[in-house]
Amino acid sequence: MINITLPDGAVKQYPEGSTALDIAKSISEGLARKVLAADINGEVWDATRPIHTDATLRLLTWADTEGKSTFWHSSAHLLAEAVESLYPGVKFWVGPPVENGFYYDMDLGDNKITEEDLAKLEKKMNELAKQNNLFTRQEISKKDAVDYFNKKGDEYKLDLLENLQDGQITFYSQGQFTDLCRGPHIPNTGFIKAIKLTSVAGAYWKGSEKNKMLTRVYGVTFPAQKELDEYLAMLEEARKRDHRKLGRELSIFTMDDDVGPGLPLWLPNGTIIIEELEKLAKETEEEAGYKRVVTPHIAKESMYLTSGHLPYYQDSMYPPMELDGTKYYLKSMNCPHHHKIFAAEPRSYKDLPLRLAEYGTCYRYEQSGELFGLMRVRCLHMNDAHIYCTKEQFYEEFLAVNQMYLKYFKIFGIDKFVMRLSLHSPEKLGQKYVDEPELWKETEDMVREVLVKTGTPFVEVQDEAAFYGPKIDVQIWSAIGREFTLATNQVDFAQGRRFKLEFATQDNKSDTPLIIHRAPLGTHERFIGFLLENYAGKFPLWLAPVQVKVLPISDKFLDYAKDVAKKLKKADIRAEVDDRQEKIGKKIRDTELLKVPYMLIVGEKEMEEGTVAVRRQGKGDLGTKTVEAFLAEASEEKSERRAE
Repeated sequence: MINITLPDGAVKQYPEGSTALDIAKSISEGLARKVLAADINGEVWDATRPIHTDATLRLLTWADTEGKSTFWHSSAHLLAEAVESLYPGVKFWVGPPVENGFYYDMDLGDNKITEEDLAKLEKKMNELAKQNNLFTRQEISKKDAVDYFNKKGDEYKLDLLENLQDGQITFYSQGQFTDLCRGPHIPNTGFIKAIKLTSVAGAYWKGSEKNKMLTRVYGVTFPAQKELDEYLAMLEEARKRDHRKLGRELSIFTMDDDVGPGLPLWLPNGTIIIEELEKLAKETEEEAGYKRVVTPHIAKESMYLTSGHLPYYQDSMYPPMELDGTKYYLKSMNCPHHHKIFAAEPRSYKDLPLRLAEYGTCYRYEQSGELFGLMRVRCLHMNDAHIYCTKEQFYEEFLAVNQMYLKYFKIFGIDKFVMRLSLHSPEKLGQKYVDEPELWKETEDMVREVLVKTGTPFVEVQDEAAFYGPKIDVQIWSAIGREFTLATNQVDFAQGRRFKLEFATQDNKSDTPLIIHRAPLGTHERFIGFLLENYAGKFPLWLAPVQVKVLPISDKFLDYAKDVAKKLKKADIRAEVDDRQEKIGKKIRDTELLKVPYMLIVGEKEMEEGTVAVRRQGKGDLGTKTVEAFLAEASEEKSERRAE
């Protein structure tokens, strides 16, 4: 018998070799019908995999992130089976789950899959799903795995096998399809009740432009048709709110091939939004005691060797430039520059905490296949700062940063969020993470203490820390439920020593400060992309590039319209006059499409009385007001940075 510890702490005995599905059935047949996978001792397993030792068990359903991930990974295998049955000879690369669904990369040889072919593939997937084929796991030797894919002539799977060791290799099969895969998978294909293949695209093998272009088919599946219908309705709304589409329509930003992929050009309207965000950040940080600094866009190789970024982060950095025998790198992060500023002067405990802030421009070489509008770019402007403090000051400083997040959430109307505490993986010390096990435990406990004591909602995630310490990634949700990683709050126990940063203690000894890396507004790029979607382009007044449009009914009232706009501009309200020779109805419709918060319509009556007819975006006619009355109300709304 084996002892199984359940989430409530209860310990029950089961025969050795029992599966999570067996255990679920012993609790409830209804529960067993919902189980997709299981967390066994912190590792996600197939629900049908035998358990041979004492273990902790958490049953995973559609309600769990790991359950969805397993469901979608299994759906990728179902897609591959459908493709193989319709396109014999196809070769497969990888088919992972993603945020909403899955994809599979494949080499179709002389064949081609178009958008028109997706319905045919969906039909085949539905046929296969209804066969209720079991997902079976087989441990296999490396030699046998290599022989299998050699016979198939599949160079992609053979490439994956090169980095795998005997004892680590498994095949998964369902129906007539077998794949190299570490799993886990759902019990059988019958769990997949609703299928939608969403798009087909090209993707370079391994994400490198030097390699062959493969076909990538995206899809999403659900355990019920109703959930798919709801998802497709949300997807349609998301298309309307796509930040790339809105960015073009509202003249926020543009991309240009001659400039390069992932390098956005900010148009005047987008630049206004950037400046308003910077203004908010600067006001907030000045009030919180930050000092502003400015650093160069490049630095010598030696600095990044000292920081440790080159060994750990080099794949995300642009290649070096060489001048007079010295290598220079484009700045991919601001922290080493700030450390040099800290070290530029003698420091004492009286100087701490020292908070250095910069809206720094950084350059990161994201793979071309990962670039996505403003969400994944190669040039980014970061709301960055570094706090140098003692261990005794850490709690209050880390707490203050989290409170700054909450202040911003209120301003932007963000009501759904969670802090993701990213921890290291002990097995990767010295490889992915600085090899300081005691300091990892100490700093992870310190961060956890802040979150627990303040009642901040958070989840813990293994193996996602920065290389120099634990971090919090701030997850937020837009108005249509899409999740975004907004910002980060990181602890650094390594770089202070690497840069030999010191301060004189109260008893005149030397000590190294703890460093907090924080970026509450993330980057302009990602945050404005989020705001475009969250607001559907309808920015609150304080952020809107054009805050007021003055619409004269005819040219006879153009001078009055210009006079009104002049008064607004003098009061720091961004106003424009629509001086086109168009009917007022068209002017109103066009201004609505441009999502300008206020329209002021002026005709003979308004000109004679010194008033304006006010219309509010999304609310319609608000009546007639004097210019002074409107100006007072708009100025108050703007200065308070109201979310509406």
